[in-house]
Order: sequence, then C-alpha cells, then structure tokens
Amino acid sequence: MVKSNLAPFLNHFPNLSTISLWNSSIRDAANQGHPHKALLLFRQMKQTHLQPNNLTFPFVAKACAKLSDLIYSQIIHTHIAKSPFQSDIYVQTALVDMYVKCGRLDYAHNLFEKMPDRDLTAWNVMLVGFAHLGLIDKVAILLYQMRLDGIFPDSVTIIGLTQLGSGLEDLKLVNAIHCFGIRIGVDGDVSVANTWVSAYAKCGDLGMAEMVFGGIDLGLRTVISWNSMLSGYAYCEESVKVAGLYKLMLFDGIRPDASTILSLLCSCVRTDALYHGKVIHCHGVRLGCVFNVSVLNTLISMYSKCGDIESARCVFDSVRHRNCVSWNAIIGGYAEKGDLDEALALFRCMEATGLKPDIVTLLYMISCCGQTGSLEVGRWINNYTISNSQIDNVTVCNALIEMYAKCGSIRDAWELFCTMQEKTVVSWTSMISGCALNGEFKEALDLFYLMLELGLKPNHITFLAVLQACNHAGLLEKGWECFDLMTKVHRINPGLDHYSCMVDLLGRKGKLEEALKFIEKMPFKPDAGIWGALLSACKNHHNVEIGEYATYRLLELESEAAAPYVEMANLYASVGRWDRVAGIRKLMKANQVTKSAGQSLVQVNGKIRKFTVEDRSHTEGQLIYDMLDALALPLKEEKYSSVVEELTDNQ
Repeated sequence: MVKSNLAPFLNHFPNLSTISLWNSSIRDAANQGHPHKALLLFRQMKQTHLQPNNLTFPFVAKACAKLSDLIYSQIIHTHIAKSPFQSDIYVQTALVDMYVKCGRLDYAHNLFEKMPDRDLTAWNVMLVGFAHLGLIDKVAILLYQMRLDGIFPDSVTIIGLTQLGSGLEDLKLVNAIHCFGIRIGVDGDVSVANTWVSAYAKCGDLGMAEMVFGGIDLGLRTVISWNSMLSGYAYCEESVKVAGLYKLMLFDGIRPDASTILSLLCSCVRTDALYHGKVIHCHGVRLGCVFNVSVLNTLISMYSKCGDIESARCVFDSVRHRNCVSWNAIIGGYAEKGDLDEALALFRCMEATGLKPDIVTLLYMISCCGQTGSLEVGRWINNYTISNSQIDNVTVCNALIEMYAKCGSIRDAWELFCTMQEKTVVSWTSMISGCALNGEFKEALDLFYLMLELGLKPNHITFLAVLQACNHAGLLEKGWECFDLMTKVHRINPGLDHYSCMVDLLGRKGKLEEALKFIEKMPFKPDAGIWGALLSACKNHHNVEIGEYATYRLLELESEAAAPYVEMANLYASVGRWDRVAGIRKLMKANQVTKSAGQSLVQVNGKIRKFTVEDRSHTEGQLIYDMLDALALPLKEEKYSSVVEELTDNQ
C-alpha cells in the first residue's frame, strides 16, 4: 500500500498499545498536513494485529483525500469493505468525501446513493463536490432530494452553493443563494458572509460585496473577511481601493497574513503600479511572508506584469524550491515581453530540473511564438505537444491554430483544425480569426455560416473575427448583416472592438457622416480606437471637417499620443494645406510629443533580432545596411524601368 522507500520512517513512530492511541496519532498526522505519515501509521497498526474501528477509517480516508490519490483510496476502501464498519454513516461519509477529493464523483455518487442513512454532512459532501465542478443540474437535483428527505440546509450548504455561483460567475444565481441564506437564517455566519463577499466581487458586483462586508459586525470580522474584500478589489483591478482598505485593516489592528499579501500583489498588474508593488514586497518581507512559495510566485508575476522583468528574474533566482507555478510565472513574464530566446532557454532548464512543463507553460510558449512570428519554434512546440501526449488538449490546439495564423502559415492552421477530434466554439473562432488575419475573407465567412449551420452558438470574439473579415474585405452589407445577427438574433451586446470595426468599415467605404452618427448613438463613451478609425478614414477620403473633430476627441483622451497629430498632419498634407501641417508640428513640439521609432523583429539562426528606424548600433550594422542598399538598387532600377515603359506606351 505504501511505497517501500518510506518504510524506514516506520522505526521513528512510537510504540502504541491501544486503538485509541493509534487513532489519536493517525488523526494528528492527517490534520497537521502529514497524510503519508497517517497512512504509514495505519499500516503499522495493522501489523500489530490491532483492528481499526469506526473512528480509525475516517481519519485514514481523510489522509487519502488530502493526497488525492485514487489507488490509496481504493486500498482503504477495500479494508473498510472487509470490516464490520462498512455501513457506519461516518465511515461512509468519509469515503464519499475521499472520492470527491480524488476527483471521482462517479464513485462518490455511487457510494452516496447506496448509503442506507444520510445525514446533513453526507449531503453537503456530495453537493459541494458537484458545486466545485460547476455541475448546476446535479446540484439542483441533490438540493431538491435533500429537502424531500427532510434534511434542512446549513451554512456549509450555502457556502457550497455560493461557490457554485461564483465559479459560474452567475450574479443572478449568487443573488438567489444570498436570499435563500437569509431566509434560512445563516446570514449571521461570518464564513458565509466571507464567501458572499468573494462571490459578488468575482461576478463584478463590488457594490454588493461592499454591502455584505460592511454588514459583518466589527467584532466578528476575521483576517479572512478582510482578505475576501481585498481579493475582490484586486480581482476587479481596483488598486486604489485595495490600498485604502488595507490601511483601514491595519488601523483596526488586524495582522495581515500571506493571503493578504497575495491579494495586494494581485492588484498590481500595470506598469504604473510598480512602486506600490515594491512597497507591498517590502511589507511582505517585514511580515515574514516571503518564504511562502505562493507569495514568491505572485511576486514574479507582479514584477513581470508591471514591466520589471529584471526584478522578476531576481525573485525567481532566489526561490529555493521551485514548483511548476514558479517556472510558469517567469516563462510567462518573458513570453509576454516577447523575449522568446529567454523563454525558450527557461523552458529547457525547467525540463532539465525534472519538472514537466504543463498546459500553462505550453500556452505561454505558443503565445510568444505567435507574438514574435517565430514559425519554426512554433512548429517545434507543436511537435513537443504531440510527443508528450498534450496535442489532444483542445485549449492547446486552439492556441496553436492562433499561433500559426499570426505567423502567416494558414495552411498549418487548417491542417491542425481539420484533424481536431473535438472542435469547440473557441476552435471555430480561432480558425475564423486566422483566415481573416491572412486575407482569406471568403473562407472566414464560409466557416462562420457553417458553424451556425452546425448549431454552434458564436460568442462576442467570433463576431469580432467575422466583422474584421468584413472590414478588410470591404463588405459593408455583410458587415451590417453580421452586426444585426449579433445584436438582434444572438442577443450579444457589442463591445468597443465591435463598434470600432463597424466605424472602420463605414469609413473605408467613404460613409464618414454615417460613421459619425453611428458613434454618437453608441450606448457608451467611444475610446481612442474608435476615434482613431474615423480619423484614419477621414485621411483616406480627404475629409478635413470630420477629421478635425475626430482629432479633437482623440486628444481629449490621449493628449500625449503622437498618432492623432501625425494622422491629422497627413490629412492636411493630402489636401495641400501645408500651413496647417507646419502648425501641427509646432504644436507637437510645444506639447513635447514625440513619435516612437518603428521596430522590426527578425529571427536569424534561432535568435530574435530587433531593428529600430535610424538605429545603427548593431555590431554588424554597416554590413546590414550595405546589403539593404544592394537589394534596394535593383528595385529602384526596376521601378524606374517600369515608369519609362509606361511613359513610352502613353506616347
């Protein structure tokens, strides 16, 4: 039952004579986070020919549950089946919980159905198991049967139901459970209130989360209560509110723990939050939380998201016992930065340490390949997923399709899509988006309508991909048809990206006044992307009046951005108003607005090389520019020859 290399530890266990002493030792081992020790104690007890009783088995089952080990669980189940306690309600409930924790709800439910007597604890174990997997139909049936059996729900039931609503991010369901909890009188339980705070925040209703938190009596608020609210603010990226609540928490004399530091760090996800992230890091050091591997992993992630990859690497290098999350955090940091070379080097180092990259690692690597256009490395990652039996994961396949499309290899994307056994809405959306990205607009629309014929329901990302295809193909009527299909048939509320596509499409067709009216009727405030699309269309169609208005609105949103100035200057130049062009340049200089130099990424011999406009700092710069000049000369001669031929033909 237990691995032989653990056997030497048996000699260190005390000699126990009575079953109660054995039970006490097994219980302590299981409760104190030493499940293997609990199982070894059970084995040693059996070797002394003492027979376990109805108290022994629940403790041993709990140890198996903590290990989530199905083989150990089945061995313990066999011992119970041979004992006189297999019908004991506490033993049976422990078995059900054990299988739930092992992820085998089929085994758990089968046992549960065969139980002659079921108390509230047994019902809660089964209900919470289904709730954690988001199986709302199963939960509803169980709750109904529970009430028919005359079992009255308690706070544990409500917590399980709330976690179901939270996992599904279903605000209406959380509201209903909240009302039900008040009705049965468990709203005064601080654990229930803490769960409601987290659930409302995850569903995006911070107002209700704050109301529930405010309703907890000050004397009953625990560090978990404060952490729940902090976590809610962090989840909604309300960094200012996080800082304010944390100060209030300290003022009330509540000592933060590792979970508090985790919530605070999770609120720092932008470059402007780097200073706050460093302050929290220092506070975590003072509290002694930086020895917690979860805190260290979150620090790596925080520094990466805030754009300080050097500090992220410094924290990573300081982690003694790295787990898969540690490696994913640093690989993800380099991947998001577009540094494929370092991400790939870390990927190989991770393998060298004996840790196997998981789905998250692969998704980071695939995303980085798409971002940098590294097709060959992307193909290598694809082969890696095949050799490691992860190609059947639909999420990985979807990411690979998107990567191939971004790398310009739509053929590889098609081959992978066609071989997928299970195609989800995301799979179809990735392929539609890939076709649109590579100029195969007809294929993108054909896929979309085939998807509808198969009864698949498109989501907001699917419609965005379709609208982009219509936009780039200049299909205005088809674009309106898809927009109406989205809003009127599928009842999906368009986002800013959808409106931006429609504005761009109207602009491309020269319908600038119609585009402006469309913007003015939007249900929310237009962003810079929408005004930018209109301004670009005005430049192409030489409409100065609407272009000036779009520029004015753009500068209200992004006064320091160079793009509006440059676009407007180009618009003035296109109609010969050079005085206005000069005026724009003076205005840029007065406002200290500078245009960022363009960059190109080229992969040479497996290394990513970055080239910037007018940058001659590369070690082989002279050779590179000599080669460019050599390539450009024949092109210029060819262009000159074609112009001469055209002039001759015209004569």
